Formats: sequence, C-alpha cells, structure tokens
Amino acid sequence: MDFLLITGMSGAGKSLALNYFEDRGYFCVDNLPPALISKFAELCLQSDLDKIALVSDIRGREFFTELFEELAKIEDMNLNYNILFLEASDDVLIRRYKESRRRHPLDEEGRILDAIERERKMLEELRGRATKIIDTGELKSSELQEELNQLFLGEEDKNLLHLSLISFGFKYGIPRDADLVMDVRFLPNPYYVESLREQTGNDQEVQNYVLKWPLTDKFYSKFFDLIDFLLPEYKKEGKSHLSIAIGCTGGKHRSVTTVNKLAEFLKDKDFNINIEHRDIEK
Repeated sequence: MDFLLITGMSGAGKSLALNYFEDRGYFCVDNLPPALISKFAELCLQSDLDKIALVSDIRGREFFTELFEELAKIEDMNLNYNILFLEASDDVLIRRYKESRRRHPLDEEGRILDAIERERKMLEELRGRATKIIDTGELKSSELQEELNQLFLGEEDKNLLHLSLISFGFKYGIPRDADLVMDVRFLPNPYYVESLREQTGNDQEVQNYVLKWPLTDKFYSKFFDLIDFLLPEYKKEGKSHLSIAIGCTGGKHRSVTTVNKLAEFLKDKDFNINIEHRDIEK
C-alpha cells in the first residue's frame, strides 16, 4: 500500500498537492486529526485501497501533539509510509495570507508573522522526519505539479505528457505560464441569467446552459479536435508539460465549463491531467 502523509506550513500548498494525488487515483482525506491516523490506517488495510494520501497539520490543534505516537502505531502495523513536507519562506506565506484574506490557524491576535514562527517551531521535528521536502515559495501551480511528478511518478508515467488545464477570467489577467490560450467569451454567458449568476461551471445548471447552444456544440467539436491533433505533436517534440488556459470574462462560468468538458474528453487518453480553476472564487 502507498500511504502518504502530506503536511507542512499553512499556506504552503498542501491542498494543491492533495488535489494532485486525487487526480492520480489516490484515496484522499484532508485535515484528518492526527489522533485518528492509526484508526484510519487500520480501515485502509482492511479495504482494497492501494494508494492513500492524507493531509494532517496544525489545524488539528491540541490533537497534533499525538502525531508521532500515531506514526509509531502505523510502524507497528508494518505499514510503510512517506511524509511529504511543504514549506515556504515567511515573506511568501505572509503574502499568500494577505492575498487570500484567510486567517492563519494559530493567529489569535492578528499577528501573522508570530503565528508562522510558532507553527514553524512546532513542525521542526516533523520536518526532520519527512521523506520529501518541497519549498513552494517560487513555484507556480504547474511547477509544483511537475516537482511532484519527478518525486512520485514511476519512469513510465514520467514519459507521459502532463497537462495543466486552467480556467481564468480575462479581467484578472492571462496566466503567465500558459502555453496555449483560448478565449471563450463569444459563448452565451450564464452571468446574465439571474438564477445562474452565483453558480459556477462546476454546477450542472450552468453546464446545461452553456452546452445547450448549437454554437457551443460546433465550437467544442472544432476545439477538441484541434487539441486532439496538437497534443501528440507536442509530445513528439519532447515536451513534457503543456499548460492550456481557457478564459472568459470572470473565470466562473464558460471557462470553467469548457475546462471540465475538455478534461472529460481527454481523460481516457495517454496524459496526466491537472485542473485549476484560478478565478472561480473571485
């Protein structure tokens, strides 16, 4: 069994890493309290699951002190496990928290730096036991995925073309690392339907609206056919990673729907696919 514990600094990209493993067939659990890890491992051993990834970190608060005891119990089960530790510099973590406007789990008085320093000290021993450590400070999401590919994929998988499918809103700028960019602002816009405005392209009602138009059907046929032609050619030229960015005005409806449908179209082909809806929450 492949049992992976993902941990590290808050804001360092653990959720992105978990999404990566979920896309690759792992059974994934986020924010599992450390006190439950050994029980969870027992259930996994009794199942037919062969690839497990879980995130456990200081969000577990008082339970976090039990982590090493739980890891010892796993070792007693003769269950091999790996620890992936994600980190970034203080400046990067502060910037990410300010951009997201989220509160650090240890921030009780509005002092982000103090919370980061306390967390770093709490995780010091765990970092020392980590199997693999990644500093995500200078990594874009596609670069983090490539780093994970190098660390966790077998040689056969490393030879696959890795695709990043990114939805975005033009009002927030084009992704700088995109290899191909497609503008879908010409498609009928669900934003102007009041009942759909607050939904996204992950919701079936929005997808139904975007897909019901003959224009959409004709465009998808031509666009997907073009992508189907291009990808093998990029692979022949030795490209290992390709980023395809699809944009609409706000990045919530048409672009999200199109990325999801393109992923469905490509899912049974010989590619590793990562989906990112960059602006869906804006």
